[in-house]
Amino acid sequence: MKHFLSLEEQTSSDLEYILNLADKLKADRENASFKPLAGQTWTMIFSKSSTRTRVSFEVGVRELGGQVIFLAANDMQLGRGEPIKDTARVLGRMVHGAIIRTYGHQDVQDFASYSKIHTVNALTDHAHPCQIVADVMTIREKLGTIKGKTVTFIGDGACNVATSWIYGAMRFGFELRIAAPKEFFPAPYLIEQAGDCVKVTEDLDEAVRGSDVLYTDVWVSMGKEEESANRLELLKGYQIDSDLMGKANEGALLMHCLPAYRGKEVTEEVLEAHAQSIFDQAENRLHAQKAIMAWLVE
Repeated sequence: MKHFLSLEEQTSSDLEYILNLADKLKADRENASFKPLAGQTWTMIFSKSSTRTRVSFEVGVRELGGQVIFLAANDMQLGRGEPIKDTARVLGRMVHGAIIRTYGHQDVQDFASYSKIHTVNALTDHAHPCQIVADVMTIREKLGTIKGKTVTFIGDGACNVATSWIYGAMRFGFELRIAAPKEFFPAPYLIEQAGDCVKVTEDLDEAVRGSDVLYTDVWVSMGKEEESANRLELLKGYQIDSDLMGKANEGALLMHCLPAYRGKEVTEEVLEAHAQSIFDQAENRLHAQKAIMAWLVE
């Protein structure tokens, strides 16, 4: 039984296959004959609110021929303390796949193990693998390839998106730089695993020079609201503005997984100047996730 829980668990060849399929599905979106989820019902279990993730997965399941049931945590006995393994064993007898957006990564792993149905990680505190597949798809569209390129992640280098980018660098063959205050460096074991393909620094200018892509995310992720004041103070020197963009390679992309907080991690001016790429990136969540689900049921 195949699952898509994190990039670290996927092979480079499988990820390449998914990306190529995503390109095809995007180009052939009006072709209604590709229905690998026909006759299937998938469930979406979301403990965290969402715009892009929810809409892209709901549309994606339907475009692949399936039906979808959306369940917020409070709609289920999970909200009253039922163990995830019991929920998983029930749903595994009724639906064909599950898309889960929650806090603890172990919950997604346990669901996959006990449900014995295809399970997709739509975001946990540890990883956001579907986002990175859509991001790599976008970079390939804009720059031709990601191999040999330099991607610089700026801000909270210990967040789930940065963690998934680290595994992305290991799987896709590019240089990843992470510019962050020391308090927000990735876990040491991740840096050690990544080896030479990942560089971590507090020096923002050094990280940006020679970069093909600058990438940022919100400074206060869901579940971190109590740390808001401290995070904003520590990260205020890591804003992407026009001066910083000018230090990257000519034609460098700005990427943001959204939602964006203008005036914090990125200025209004810079975000709007790169809106085309950022919202192409958002659209590609749909195509990338359709490819992931199609790959799972092959």
